[in-house]
Amino acid sequence: MSAPVRIWLNRTYAENIFFIQQLRDAQRAVEVHATHVDADSPVLAAADVASLEPEGLAPDEYVAFALEYCARNAVDVFLPRLNQLAISLHHKEFLAVGTTLACPPATAIAAFASKVDGYAAITAAGLPTPPWWQVRTADELLDAVTRIEAADGIPCLKPASGAGGEGFRVLTREPFGLHRLAGAPNAHVQLDQVLAALDAAEEPVDLLVMPYLEGPEVSVDCLADRDGRLVTAVGRTKHRRRRTFTTAARYLEPARHLVETLGMAYLSNVQFRHHHGEPVIIDVNTRPSGGLHQLRLCGLNLPWNAVQLALGETPTTGPLDRLAGIEYTLVSGVQPLLPRQVPPALERVPVAFDLV
Repeated sequence: MSAPVRIWLNRTYAENIFFIQQLRDAQRAVEVHATHVDADSPVLAAADVASLEPEGLAPDEYVAFALEYCARNAVDVFLPRLNQLAISLHHKEFLAVGTTLACPPATAIAAFASKVDGYAAITAAGLPTPPWWQVRTADELLDAVTRIEAADGIPCLKPASGAGGEGFRVLTREPFGLHRLAGAPNAHVQLDQVLAALDAAEEPVDLLVMPYLEGPEVSVDCLADRDGRLVTAVGRTKHRRRRTFTTAARYLEPARHLVETLGMAYLSNVQFRHHHGEPVIIDVNTRPSGGLHQLRLCGLNLPWNAVQLALGETPTTGPLDRLAGIEYTLVSGVQPLLPRQVPPALERVPVAFDLV
């Protein structure tokens, strides 16, 4: 009986319990390792080997911890989320201990370290982004908002760095009223309050402002080989509760061009919305998306395919013609987990590897 493939996911999102399930769906024995600082993380409960990470490590210290973990546990494939850039810079050291990193190269990760850098990289690749302004002061914010409103747009803002929809707000000049306290919370915030907060800020501020973009949102999950050549890609179209899949060229071709231009190996995600009816790229993740597991509905197992590529194997992803007509929705439900137990805490490790 062959040894299981040891796969490590470091500190990651709770949704990746589904990622782990897909790894177990492979026709191959696997041993999934997960580490986190939260003992109640569902990812720890779903893993075969769970450990608590040491807190407060600087990026280089974390790389040393990761190298020691891979060497001690004979990890075959490591899919880093936390400190992905610092880890990717030392991919040769990981190979030296027998571990392949299943993540894009450092150059591609660095290109999307902030949304400002990301939009510059997208533009350099000849691909469309929405109109956007980087603002750090109240005067810059007011100028951007005025320009957007002059073009009949609705101004929005979000942090220049951040994951997902964190910090997204729709700016309004409407005074605050009690109707804002009724119903579900929404993302609207009064422009005058934001301007006052910027004037009073004691720390540097870095925000992006752009017009509100038309739906639907299309999230393209991409799988590329070690050299960044696209193997397969599928778009997930989100419109309110209804979801569909798409292989339309207007989304997949820009995603392919971006992935291959930047060499984004393994799993990545390119997100689109629409400006005046045309797709524009609003965000790029150099990691698996939280919704990647939804592709199970069309028979795809991209998590395992990425591991196969890391092992030097050629995955079979199957035809995508069966995507037509599939519609679905997402509902919350109960997810069974292993019995709760506090995983062992991993100690801070001395720097045993030359990271220079």
